[in-house]
Amino acid sequence: MAIKTAIIGLGIMGRRMLTQMRSHTAFEPNYLWDPSAKACALALLENPSANITESASLAISSADLVYLACPPDIRRTYAIEAAKSGKAIFLEKPLGINIESSRDLVSELEKYGIPTAVNFTQAAGVALSSVLEEKNSGRLGELEGIDIVLTYGAWPREWQKAADWLRYKAEGGMTREVISHFLFFSERILGPLKIIWSNPTFPSDSLLCESHLHARLETENGCPVNIMASVGGAQPDRQELTIKGSLKSRRVSDFYRDSESTGGDFISVREEPQDPRASSLGAQLDDLKLLIDGFPHRLATVNEALSVQILIEGILSGKP
Repeated sequence: MAIKTAIIGLGIMGRRMLTQMRSHTAFEPNYLWDPSAKACALALLENPSANITESASLAISSADLVYLACPPDIRRTYAIEAAKSGKAIFLEKPLGINIESSRDLVSELEKYGIPTAVNFTQAAGVALSSVLEEKNSGRLGELEGIDIVLTYGAWPREWQKAADWLRYKAEGGMTREVISHFLFFSERILGPLKIIWSNPTFPSDSLLCESHLHARLETENGCPVNIMASVGGAQPDRQELTIKGSLKSRRVSDFYRDSESTGGDFISVREEPQDPRASSLGAQLDDLKLLIDGFPHRLATVNEALSVQILIEGILSGKP
């Protein structure tokens, strides 16, 4: 039988997941809630057979799996409610904003022992699996570091503007939303990282999120991760992670374009999917089904998400 699923938060991420779950035979995303009537109406266009419940609690109690796509601050409340009810949980990232609160959340979720994962979208993707295989086989040679480069003409991007909280320092910003994905990828490849230095730049309006960022992180043995990110200027988006090896380097652009270099130009490793977003989310859902059924999976654990959050909040504070 399909897994009865509740989706809490029907912004762009919630509706994208709703669309993907509808096309996946393992999930039945029929219990929806969002405080916005407009968001609910848009979700019903995607899934007319779904129920917009009277409250988040009713959606949670009706389902076996709860997907939380609401903003970080309220996400913790719903996650604990779902855990106490014995529901499996799939959370959007970041895990949270306050580190101590997130440590407590991880302890609570572990206490109830329910299947739980965090949606770092590259976790079950072919690029990360392929890079790990080449690292472990020695085909990359000695790892010499990772470079993360992001440039945006504007933040939030056009398709994100409905989620107004993304432009504020309190919960939003490109570091939490995008760099977190690449730091998760980096720690999967290199192991735990620590901040050496960080220099975020914020606008004159103290409520707004960062506009530029430079940072250096290292592994215990000194292997570096360098970050350069900026907003502004007439330009296309650039989202790029380069894993540098002495024999071969790999580059992942825009989360799915996977290429390699042995010293010359980067050349595509495989044919790009026709629908990259559907391919990525589909792989995540395949592994989510494995998690719920008790099988090994590649999804991000809450402890991995906590590690990334600690790095992200340290980077934004400008302190090691």
